[in-house]
Amino acid sequence: MASSLPGTEPFEHAGGPVGVLLCHGFTGSPQTLRPWADYLAQQGFTVSLPRLPGHGTSWQDLARTGWQDWYGEVDRAFGALAGRCEQTFVCLVLVNPSLAPDTKLFLLAPALKYVLRTLPGVASDIKKPGAHEIGYDRVSVRAAATLPQLWAVTTRQLADVTQPILVYRSTVDHVVGPASMKVLLGGLPKDQVTVRECPDSYHVATLDNDAEAIFEGSVKFIHDHAG
Repeated sequence: MASSLPGTEPFEHAGGPVGVLLCHGFTGSPQTLRPWADYLAQQGFTVSLPRLPGHGTSWQDLARTGWQDWYGEVDRAFGALAGRCEQTFVCLVLVNPSLAPDTKLFLLAPALKYVLRTLPGVASDIKKPGAHEIGYDRVSVRAAATLPQLWAVTTRQLADVTQPILVYRSTVDHVVGPASMKVLLGGLPKDQVTVRECPDSYHVATLDNDAEAIFEGSVKFIHDHAG
């Protein structure tokens, strides 16, 4: 097993009876959500923030994984969290979610995997001066090529989601374009989704200028719907 980069370790906190599971994105790591996890822990929640296989290590390690591995780790973490909490709140508070091939990297990956091993990384799209995301300089094309299948499965199953959803969307995002929001909003009833803008952040909004608003909003969302 590859060694994790310093700062990318998974996080767990034993708190109150309500458990919250957080999941970082493709090529990211728990580092991008650690401030959020710490905030939830301070509010008394039990928190689980796993590190997805192939993440927070090296792009070579990422190349040996695919979406089934990442989903499997989240499913395992959910089961463990549910086993020790009265109520587990899967955080349907989404921050710049990716559901469609709206960047060149993701659009071309299924074909490029036969001729290229890596493409330039997409880490640290942050507006806030001094803030930094730990990520890869190169991204495994083989791993990225599994994302379209994940998007397709997710899109087909959106109709099965009945929970209210809160989405934070950065006004400027250099990683995920508008196609993903169109997929999300097109697959769910309008009264089920609340969209809030992050006017002063880029893609990694949980480390950016609007992070505090996201953290506070998520706690209110949980209190409103879990209980």
